[in-house]
Amino acid sequence: MEAGAGAEAEPLLPPRSWRTGRGLWRAGGGDRSAAGDGTGADDDLYINQAIVFIEDAIQYRSINHRVDSKSLGLYRWYYSRTCQWILSLTITIILALVFIEKPSSLTVTSDVRYRLPAWNPPCGLTESIELLCFLVFVVDVSVKSYLMGWQEFWKNKWLMAYILTLIVSLTDWIVSLSFFCAENVRIRRILRPFFLLQNSSMMKKTLKSINSTLPEMASVVLLLAVHLSLFTMFAMLLFARTKDGQQDKEWVVYFRNLPDSLTSLLVLLTTANNPDVMIPAYSKNRAYSIFFILFTVLGNLFLMNLLTAIIYNQFRGYLLKSVQSSLFRRRLGIRAAFEVLSSLKETPASAQESYVSIGALLQVLQKVEMDFRCKQAIMRSLKMCSCDQLSAVQFQKLFEELDKDAIRQHPPSPEYQSHFMQKMQFAFGHPYFGYLGNVVALANIVSICVVLVMDADKQPSERDDYFLGAINCFFILYYLLEMLLKILAMGLKRYLSYPSNTFDGLLTVILLVLEIATFAVYGFPHPGWRPEFMGLLSLWDMVRLVNMLIVFRFLRIIPNMKFMALVVTTLLDLVKNLRAFAGILVVVFYTFALTGIMLFKGAVVPLGNISAINTTYDNSSLQCGTYEQLEYWPNNFDDFAAAVVTLWDVMVVNNWQVFLEAFSRYSSPWAKIYFVAWWLISSVIWVNLFVALLLENFIHKWDRRCHREPLSDIEYQRTVELMFRDVLEEPTEEELMEKLHQHPHLQLCR
Repeated sequence: MEAGAGAEAEPLLPPRSWRTGRGLWRAGGGDRSAAGDGTGADDDLYINQAIVFIEDAIQYRSINHRVDSKSLGLYRWYYSRTCQWILSLTITIILALVFIEKPSSLTVTSDVRYRLPAWNPPCGLTESIELLCFLVFVVDVSVKSYLMGWQEFWKNKWLMAYILTLIVSLTDWIVSLSFFCAENVRIRRILRPFFLLQNSSMMKKTLKSINSTLPEMASVVLLLAVHLSLFTMFAMLLFARTKDGQQDKEWVVYFRNLPDSLTSLLVLLTTANNPDVMIPAYSKNRAYSIFFILFTVLGNLFLMNLLTAIIYNQFRGYLLKSVQSSLFRRRLGIRAAFEVLSSLKETPASAQESYVSIGALLQVLQKVEMDFRCKQAIMRSLKMCSCDQLSAVQFQKLFEELDKDAIRQHPPSPEYQSHFMQKMQFAFGHPYFGYLGNVVALANIVSICVVLVMDADKQPSERDDYFLGAINCFFILYYLLEMLLKILAMGLKRYLSYPSNTFDGLLTVILLVLEIATFAVYGFPHPGWRPEFMGLLSLWDMVRLVNMLIVFRFLRIIPNMKFMALVVTTLLDLVKNLRAFAGILVVVFYTFALTGIMLFKGAVVPLGNISAINTTYDNSSLQCGTYEQLEYWPNNFDDFAAAVVTLWDVMVVNNWQVFLEAFSRYSSPWAKIYFVAWWLISSVIWVNLFVALLLENFIHKWDRRCHREPLSDIEYQRTVELMFRDVLEEPTEEELMEKLHQHPHLQLCR
């Protein structure tokens, strides 16, 4: 501690006699300020500080870290691509260990009737890999703690939780080896998702936004609980047991007691058991339908959709605040770079405003790791600037290039001297030629559909593949010709710069290779073309593969349909910006799957507990709609992969009442709490958050489409931060300077 404090006292930006009242320095004194021979070293330090601050701004990182020369080198090394790649790989490895750890997922099927004993690694194998991962995490947290400094360390709850997680994990690891890997519960496995969570700043912001949204969601969830409870009591009164046992089907199946009644109506809230839950009572009296319709309308149509609206509104607001803080971090990093660079240029002591030399900024830009497009744009702006110095406003405005949409311009078409080639270029580069290709692709799809309908009921021995083989040959030759003519008109570089052309050309080449392979093995199409199986694939398999690729190739029409293209680009942008949401979903899936394994591993047992070979029970003797009758045996918690699929099936909520009933019967009635909790977190919260992000992305895309005409040669790409750029507020000069004055390792003297 003492050594660390002493290191922080060393001045980084010593005030000079001509900079009185204007310099920056480290807290603690100015012993080096009197040393005139240290000016060159100080200048190098200012340059390195500016480089790091600009890189922090680019990545929306906090600038509250050590800024001495040794720490800056360590900081850049830590955030280098190699180190971050190693850290990401380590997180992936430790998360993936669950697939091979006992109980292993390395079996062909998860069906409890047919699954063979899985291979389980010997004790010490996965534990050795874990130890290596823990060592990487120890280095990671040590470097982070040092760079942050003790003052900031005690404020950072994520970092303290990181250390606590490592301590618990290492302790549990030692316990595992002490028991020779025979313990049933491994706490550290449930803690593993934390390593993924703490490594992503966007994931932390998303989680914080979700946490801030929970109070508003709680009011609607409480209203849903009241709605469910009241209707449960009404149902138990309406469908109470009577003397006539034949008339009590509703009571026997759905409303026998309070837990069954709550479960039946909760499932009805998701419409998974509609109209099954209503039929027994509805068969007796049609008036009973009013109860179920009223419950569904109030619960599903009003309250559930109201919950979606609240989640969208509140989450959008909190996500906007998170993105606003990211913008503030970027502006603060740029301003910090300006302040340290302003110490390089000698100006009169009476000057009221700081300036930065353009030469110094160019020197910094040469070493900064940033997008090539942004760097070139900033350098072009500097070269076009008529002045030699930049003010704070000019400096900040220069780096607004980072906030602009990523633009991808396509290479120019080749210029032909021949008049004939110019006409060819005009004809085959015209959009109408692309439309003709779409019409041909549509005709190909229609012809395939006709043949499939005609041959649907025929046996393989009765089929004649001549017609299908002939038309495939014709269309593939056309696709090849179309691709070559487009390359001729546009040039290879311009042709490949369009993703739709790359997709189109790649599929055309694959189709051509498959067609040549088919002819080489089975000869050219002719009437009665049904040769025997030769090679890896039969003729029918190869024809089907070709036809599937042709159907897939039909997606080429999407860019030519504006609204469809808008929807597809929205989805693609969503995939790019979905990493934080996907990461949180991975964390939730991982945690619930491991919890499910601990609770329900081995709970599901085949009927009669007999081997797969002798399992010949009659399905018709089982109760309709049960786990056994529907043969849901592969859905279990006997290994991690099976648990993930089971949780996915429950999240979709189709027939999820089957899982509630089965696991309550196989393990304990309290198992319902686990599945209801999973439904609330996955289907109610996460799916609605996904809808909120989808709506936000689509609305911004739609607004941009209405206010800006699309340019054929330019493609725009957006991130989550850029999505909200139009509604964000720029931080003021006072806010930035106040924050800089609070920097734990730098102090401003003006």
